[in-house]
Amino acid sequence: MGDGGAETLVIRPARREDVAALAALFAADSLGGHGDSAEPAAMPDYLAAFDRIAASANDRLYVAELHGAVVGTFQTTTITSLSARGSTNMTVEAVQTRGDMRGRGIGEAMMRFAIERAREAGARQVQLMSNNSRVGAHRFYERLGFARSHVGFKL
Repeated sequence: MGDGGAETLVIRPARREDVAALAALFAADSLGGHGDSAEPAAMPDYLAAFDRIAASANDRLYVAELHGAVVGTFQTTTITSLSARGSTNMTVEAVQTRGDMRGRGIGEAMMRFAIERAREAGARQVQLMSNNSRVGAHRFYERLGFARSHVGFKL
């Protein structure tokens, strides 16, 4: 990525010490609307969630790091279903690039990394959901080859 190799983006599994940076990344997202907070009082919730993700055999949380700073994140979940003859799918969730770092290929690198992990897991497909208000993100995912295919519901 970047100026003839001058910048090296590292995508790696998230560590517990990354949690504060990840909380700040989500809290800075004005479209997210998830009630995220970088306040110290919220940290126990994030740390408990990190521990549950880390303990899961099917979930992985990643960070994108540039010059030692967390500049992006995403989570993958691998799901095996009896349908489609026992197929495995990968869901990508909570994709976030730090606001001042957008447009530098970080999101694309994270998604390509996730797609490669799906291939390695033998996944039949990679899927994700994106908030209706994130029109730019929709264009981004479509540019990467994702197609709109289902309607999502929440309760």
